[in-house]
Amino acid sequence: MNSDISPPRLYGADGGPVRVLVVDDEPDLTEVLSGVLSDEGWQVRTAADGASAVAVARAFRPHAVVLDWMLPDMDGLRVLRELRAASGELGHVCVLFLTARDSVQDRIAGITAGGDDYVTKPFSLEEVLARLRGLLRRAGMAREPGAGRPDGGDRLAVGDLVMDEEAREVTRGGALVELSRTEFELLRFLMRNPRRVMSKAQILDRVWSYDFGGRAHVVELYISYLRKKVDAGRSPMIHTVRGVGYVLKPGA
Repeated sequence: MNSDISPPRLYGADGGPVRVLVVDDEPDLTEVLSGVLSDEGWQVRTAADGASAVAVARAFRPHAVVLDWMLPDMDGLRVLRELRAASGELGHVCVLFLTARDSVQDRIAGITAGGDDYVTKPFSLEEVLARLRGLLRRAGMAREPGAGRPDGGDRLAVGDLVMDEEAREVTRGGALVELSRTEFELLRFLMRNPRRVMSKAQILDRVWSYDFGGRAHVVELYISYLRKKVDAGRSPMIHTVRGVGYVLKPGA
């Protein structure tokens, strides 16, 4: 890759190296992925099965996990559930699935279980790296050299809806709104573009880093989640513009 157009390297938000756990039972694939990530200056640990992955994660406390869907002792969904159950101990962890399964049901299952993104095998190493970089930036877990906090500690406000990006807290009318990580990132994107109609393609690209192609259902699913939490019992703020996309604006 031409160094003139290479994106700047990322570091952990605390200034240390990004930590990534690669979980796959194919040694050759694990070795190649580890090499690419290590070349970024990131710290990499590996695991070949689910039980080892959870144990390594507890000790290593990774910023991100590259997780194969099919493992010899348990599937990736179970590993993901165990990682999320230990979130109090591990803190935020971005999870990128590697999978040969590309059905709509499988994709929804992975995202609903708490996965942040997925790459379908066979994949390019550049794509895996790009998706990890995007996940880490959006989660506020990594920064570029010389940068301050990725969020800048800013507060976003649209009407009575307020987001503290640094604390990752959202309130409406002073009441706390509990959001998952993906819901938070979707709402942040909408709040950074108030009164602007954002297409499903734009949302997929900015929140999930997907190329648009038949995945509109993911946006629809998470918009419905947000509406239940942000608009429930209140004047609606999230509106559908039929055939175009979605817009966030202050309630009436």
